[in-house]
Amino acid sequence: MGLKNVLKSASMGVREMDAERLTDRFIALGLQPLSELEPRFKAKVCGEVKRMSIKPRAGIPSMEIVINDGSGEATVVFSGRRHVAGIEHGHCIVVDGVPHLDGKHLVFLNPAYTLLPMGAE
Repeated sequence: MGLKNVLKSASMGVREMDAERLTDRFIALGLQPLSELEPRFKAKVCGEVKRMSIKPRAGIPSMEIVINDGSGEATVVFSGRRHVAGIEHGHCIVVDGVPHLDGKHLVFLNPAYTLLPMGAE
């Protein structure tokens, strides 16, 4: 087995362990898993902030975050905002809104949200 295969199998293990950690973290909240969401139906989900960026949408700055709950990912967009206090990498957020599909990705636009205190999940 080559070095490339060893590194690939090691990184797959890390991804699987991270997914399991996130699933265990949010299962007690009893919210819908991201992998089971259907576009255009109201949903309440929880996830850990994995990525953050500021992107212009129609000339308006928008904060975009990607959340992950271990079963999948979704993008959350806050239009007209460059920053939302309390939202940081690794923090947990409950999102309540109607997702839509953008290509193959689920996106929530300006949803209601609740920040979870660190360690409270």
